[in-house]
Amino acid sequence: MTAIIDTRNLTRTFTIRGAGLRRARRTVEAVVDLSVTVTAGSAVGYIGANVAGKSTTIKMLCGILSPTSGSVRTCGLEPHRRRRDLARRIGVVFGQRSQLWWDLPLIESFEALAAIHRLAPAAADRRRTELIDRLDLGDFLDTPVRQLSLGQRMRGEVAAALLHRPELVILDEPTIGLDVLSKEHLRRFLIEQRREHGTTLLLTTHDMDDVDRLTDRVLVVDHGRLIFDGTLPGLVAEVGAQRTLVVDLSGPTPPLRDVPRTTFLGSEFDGARQSLGFSPERVSAAEVIGAVERRAPIRDLSIVEPDIEDVVRRIYRSGGVPTVHSGPVEPEAGGDPGTGADRGTTGSG
Repeated sequence: MTAIIDTRNLTRTFTIRGAGLRRARRTVEAVVDLSVTVTAGSAVGYIGANVAGKSTTIKMLCGILSPTSGSVRTCGLEPHRRRRDLARRIGVVFGQRSQLWWDLPLIESFEALAAIHRLAPAAADRRRTELIDRLDLGDFLDTPVRQLSLGQRMRGEVAAALLHRPELVILDEPTIGLDVLSKEHLRRFLIEQRREHGTTLLLTTHDMDDVDRLTDRVLVVDHGRLIFDGTLPGLVAEVGAQRTLVVDLSGPTPPLRDVPRTTFLGSEFDGARQSLGFSPERVSAAEVIGAVERRAPIRDLSIVEPDIEDVVRRIYRSGGVPTVHSGPVEPEAGGDPGTGADRGTTGSG
């Protein structure tokens, strides 16, 4: 399969000057010896705790930063040397940065981007119509971007990034601050785009639901080093992290300490709300819920996924987890990559 992303011992360091008269310098390693291959059509979660090196990696993939050592190729190009050519083949969505024009109506941003991408008018109209329909943008196309809600703006950002049918879409915290319905709408759209067009996705996020729904491979970095390459269930199983079932019962109930293959985590309101930890490798959520219902009627429930920063801390404390895959995961879908141009790719620190 074609490699959309290929890094070999990719390293980026920064020199930081201290305070005071002497202004001593020290070197900080943001990314260290990163060797990764991502094939066309795949969906990869690139995750880690804060200051793990994720944004620095993305900036090197886009050509915003050049490597200190090692090599990187994105869509077969050396990003920092061929940034303009690369911009025609990638789309980038940053949850805390905008590529839309703040004071223009959303539709005019799309028109400007189509011109920058040098899309043929007929092709631009077809693609714009498709994105407006699929992302439900019609009601606020004439609204200035600055007046849009966060959920509306993020849908507009995704449409802008995909307008030119890029081969690779890099999503940096794309659902940050969105409500549950907006997140689900956006996830469904991205899944459809990958299935229909073979779009390659690289996702960085702290939202485990995003990783679970959108990706089939997970790369974990900590202090700039790759410490895990595998699947999300494999990651959770390796570190022994548990999901948490929170149940609201019909009334005060004794602690549910005897539910098989679970860990009792605590109770509130005289036992009317209780929390149980369980490993999806050992027991399914349905089995746990069924076992609870046999003990007490359930009024409501929620399942809390393991916190990604806690998972990464567990890995780091244990000295890292061995790589699960010896090579890249094969994609589920393929497609015809498109061309175009991308207006400015900027990263979040």
